[in-house]
This record gives sequence, structure tokens and C-alpha cells, in this order.
Amino acid sequence: MKPKKRELRSTRGGMARMSRNKGSKATSGEAGLTPDPFGALAGLGDLPAGREDSQVSPSVIPKTSQRGQKNTNRGRVDIVRQTAHRGGKGVTVAKNFTGIGLAEKQDLAKKMQKACGVGGTVKDGCIEIQGDKREEVKRILTEAGFKPVFAGG
Repeated sequence: MKPKKRELRSTRGGMARMSRNKGSKATSGEAGLTPDPFGALAGLGDLPAGREDSQVSPSVIPKTSQRGQKNTNRGRVDIVRQTAHRGGKGVTVAKNFTGIGLAEKQDLAKKMQKACGVGGTVKDGCIEIQGDKREEVKRILTEAGFKPVFAGG
């Protein structure tokens, strides 16, 4: 197969720039490209056999997956009631989450808002719920597998 020629194209600044013809390569009929990348391995008959189950020690056996099961120990979360810098309005703040991302915090905040019937947000890694809703927030965090603790005064 003959290599494709490169063309020189001029740009606004007067400098020439190299460009390639961008054509698609067909995989059928060309030498070197096979539709089955593992086809060459079928001809190798002298490959070593894999380990038998009797040779695997109990410490190497992988643990069974807990996917689908609820994680009941996700760490401690502090629940605090704050009024500072909010014009005297009380806010329930859940903070010190470990090991969860922003998306999961937003989902938890949405559940809390819906259960409490109030607004809320996620700021600086903390979930803020409007009003003194510590009991409802504790219940939702317990259902999610956290260990909520009332902190502060």
C-alpha cells in the first residue's frame, strides 16, 4: 500500500502548515489487521495451565462482594445547630463526612429537604438544612449507614 502524500496548506499568517489526508482504514482485506485479535493465540498449544483450586491458599481467596448490601458503618457525622450570621434563623448542619463525594452529599441533602419539608444546600462539604431539624436529619443519616452524633451546645 502506498503511503499518502502530505499537502502544504497556507494559513493567514503566511506560514505553511502540514496536514494529512484523513481517511478511514478498512480492517478487511489488509495484511496485519485481523478481525479477531486473539486468533493467533489459538495456534499456541504449549501454554502453561492455570492454577488449580487446590493450590490456592485460604488467604488468597477473594472476599465475597458486598455489592447490593447496605453499608452500616460509614463513619461518624456531626449534627450541629447554628444561628451565626443568619439573622437569628436556625440551621441544622451535618458535617465531617468521610469517604463520600459531592454527588452523594447532594442526594442526602435532597432526601433531608424532602423529609423535613424545608430548603437546604451543600456548602464546603457540609449539608445545611433550614430550621432545627436535628432528629429528622439523624434518622436519615442512620438509614444511610452513618453514625450521627449531636455535637455542639
